[in-house]
Amino acid sequence: MRHTWRWFGPKDPVSIDDMMQAGVQGVVTALHHVPTGAVWTPEEIARRQAELAMMSDGAPSHLAWEVVESIPVSEAIKTQTGDWRQHVENWIASMRNLHAAGIRVICYNFMPVLDWTRTDLAWRRPNGARCMRFDLPDFVAFDIHILERRGAAEDFPEALRDEAARRFAAMDEARCQELVKNIVFGLPGAAEQQTMQDVRDLLDSYAPVTDPVLRRNFHAFLEQVAPVAQDLGMRLCCHPDDPPFPLLGLPRIMSTEADYAERIAAVDLPANGITLCSGSLGARPDNDLPGMMRRLGDRVHFLHLRNVRRDTETIPASFFEDEHLGGQTDMVELIDAVLDEEARRRAIGREDAVIPMRPDHGQDILDDIGRGGQPGYPAIGRLKGLAELRGVELALSRRMAGA
Repeated sequence: MRHTWRWFGPKDPVSIDDMMQAGVQGVVTALHHVPTGAVWTPEEIARRQAELAMMSDGAPSHLAWEVVESIPVSEAIKTQTGDWRQHVENWIASMRNLHAAGIRVICYNFMPVLDWTRTDLAWRRPNGARCMRFDLPDFVAFDIHILERRGAAEDFPEALRDEAARRFAAMDEARCQELVKNIVFGLPGAAEQQTMQDVRDLLDSYAPVTDPVLRRNFHAFLEQVAPVAQDLGMRLCCHPDDPPFPLLGLPRIMSTEADYAERIAAVDLPANGITLCSGSLGARPDNDLPGMMRRLGDRVHFLHLRNVRRDTETIPASFFEDEHLGGQTDMVELIDAVLDEEARRRAIGREDAVIPMRPDHGQDILDDIGRGGQPGYPAIGRLKGLAELRGVELALSRRMAGA
């Protein structure tokens, strides 16, 4: 695996120097300041590459932008409304500009409205560490009693509605505001502090977009972008839904192995691939991550290695971001499957035999606490995860070499 690290740009408190000292081999980043739907220009791409190339003292970092995460897919494209055709053209233009800059892997997602959803961004663990958590009753309390989404109560069983009502009754104003802030943080444009009415309007825009309609729109997007990527030698890799079950009445079409198989078959080109995120997919008990890697590995272009622990084996369920080797996904088996796939690729001469991986998310530990970093992306917590994953990889690689 190639060890990469997500970086949010010059304002990220985890610096280029930090990445260098962590020993990462490449960087995953994006042009977060460019408006969704606009073209990523060669000048902006080159500026980000230059930012990555230098340490704080002016010494060269020798780090390169290797994976894009991500070029946003606009809501217009997902709903096929407004300027969606122009947005697709701009997405393709951005891809061409990235190719000209030497970048070959683009991670993206097709989640409606929400990029990811958590109810707690710094949930305290018994050892004092902090992590992100999705608490289902708290989310239902938000949906029914704070957002007051039309028809929300009908989406949940009576026992869950009752528990959500109890939770809401016990919340003070500060917790209500914290819950809103945490959930809205996962919305594109969250920096503009969208109001509850903004969220309702976004949801209303999806009223005609049923599950089959969203699948059709996704396939239409792939039919336009994947052939261009194939011709360029680019690799597109769709990230799964996070969490991988319906929320806010919205369709979810990238939550299971069957979903991925369907998207791959829709436009059956090697460029049309997968970001295998063990954390997002691991929030469902019916997703077998090592098995998915073995069955779909040919199209896995990017790996997010993290672990979650579910409170129950129901779908949906509450869960929290556990330590990388501590959750319910067997990370040793998953990495073993990755190494087998890489060996298979080397044997047939594939140029992409080494799959880029990044340690996704991490618990805030030690000096991470209070540092004010991007939720889920602490320096020390991710470094700990990367060290653990490297250890597993090294042990398995030596076993393979001696077999």
